[in-house]
Amino acid sequence: MSDRYFLDTNILVYSFDGVEPRKASVAEDLVIRAVTSGLGIISYQVVQEFINVSLRRFGTTMTVAELELYFFKILLPMMRVPSSTELFLEALRLQMANRIAWYDSLIVAAAIRGGCDVLYSEDMQHGRRFGDLVTQNPFL
Repeated sequence: MSDRYFLDTNILVYSFDGVEPRKASVAEDLVIRAVTSGLGIISYQVVQEFINVSLRRFGTTMTVAELELYFFKILLPMMRVPSSTELFLEALRLQMANRIAWYDSLIVAAAIRGGCDVLYSEDMQHGRRFGDLVTQNPFL
């Protein structure tokens, strides 16, 4: 067991949620623990999706300066899984073998490549296993 865990984009987004304070609190705790412990991992895909959402969908969108600060303090320390040929091929195999959506298969493949035991996500079936990786919905 590595104790490493992967955060799906929705966890980062919920940490800014002003509508659902309980989810925001749970997500913020996961993000803070991920950065301070060094055990949290995200991929380039998560960074891209988060920045897209933060520029368009938050109640108050983030400025470029705010995003740069968040990138260097929060996202960059966790961003340990780059895009690669191997990642895409693994995602394709996972997508076909497990009948999951393409972008979900990229997240699962990145979590596996990152050596994670847990993938925190609201978007995937709680308790579903992909080999040694288990998905957990932290909001249940």
